[in-house]
Amino acid sequence: MKRFWQAAAVTPEGGVALDGRPVRTPGRTALILPTMALADAVAAEWNAVGATIDPRAMPLTGLANAAVDRVAPDPAAFAAGLARYGESDLLCYRAAEPAPLTERQTAAWDPVIAWAERRYDIHIAVTTCIIHQAQPASTVARLGQAITALDPFALAAASPIVTITGSLLLTLALIEGASMPDAVWAAAHVDEDWQIEMWGEDALATQARAHRRAEFDGAIRFLTLSRGAVPTQG
Repeated sequence: MKRFWQAAAVTPEGGVALDGRPVRTPGRTALILPTMALADAVAAEWNAVGATIDPRAMPLTGLANAAVDRVAPDPAAFAAGLARYGESDLLCYRAAEPAPLTERQTAAWDPVIAWAERRYDIHIAVTTCIIHQAQPASTVARLGQAITALDPFALAAASPIVTITGSLLLTLALIEGASMPDAVWAAAHVDEDWQIEMWGEDALATQARAHRRAEFDGAIRFLTLSRGAVPTQG
């Protein structure tokens, strides 16, 4: 689609208008953002559009549309899909060897598990087996309650973070401020980084990783702006 507007601006109620006409989601719902900080950022995406619209260059708009159209109608059902990651979390499956890799996993993952066990009063089972390790029912339930408590905009941001990292625990630690974005990214890629060190980089894999990092950073920025804060890394 070609650009058809001159300027995007934030409306008094926190929406975005193109030449005075309000932006609507693909579901035809008015796109109203929870904070002016997020509304300003979404309007900036629309103002940055060139001759044609490229949705990939508008991650905040895409996540906002998802929050309104996909999450808000039934937040509990959406959260339930994310909660399932807690049943087979990345951090619970460890290598038995070599020692340098197991040490890296322990250093990156154990602090997050310890935080989650304190924060939610749960026990998290860890294994070196490749078969599924069932978590206690109370653990699954409480982690599910934690993700379900998020608002639709936070859930929309959490979705790509959970799927990219493969970890509900890392995502909750990030959302609650117990871990910083760069630390979460590094923890989620311990195994991948090890493989790169052992066997070298693959051009296609490196490109795919860059795309995932861009999506990850966009989700974090969306989450931060939806809470009215200034995005940070570290």
